[in-house]
Amino acid sequence: MDAGRLPVFVYGTLRPGEANHGLLRGRTAAETPAVLSGALLYEGPGYPYAVDDPGGGEIHGELIDPLPQVYEAVLADLDRLEEYVPGAPGNLYERVAREVRPTSGRPRSAWVYFAAPATARVLRANGVPIRSGDWRR
Repeated sequence: MDAGRLPVFVYGTLRPGEANHGLLRGRTAAETPAVLSGALLYEGPGYPYAVDDPGGGEIHGELIDPLPQVYEAVLADLDRLEEYVPGAPGNLYERVAREVRPTSGRPRSAWVYFAAPATARVLRANGVPIRSGDWRR
């Protein structure tokens, strides 16, 4: 995959078998189990939030490689779903490039949707962490 086209790490409703995975169905070249370190997972209203946690923590999910011919369309659809607009102050999530470890293979840079700063502050203060790091558990 070209360096400007990162895979996407999904950890909630976009995972295979979950409610929003249909957005990806037939549009991926690979879906690989993976782990994101340095982050915590919090319960949300029917979906989880990832929050930076440089001191530890890890989140389990899948590394999604969109098909090259639909890459831009997939990323645009994911941005809409996650209510992310580059530079917008009211974003629900922020899309950030981070290193993710597939369960087999070497670490890769990937897009990760993290809770936007205002939401992350509320979650750190009052949120319910998902200690296993796996929203499915």
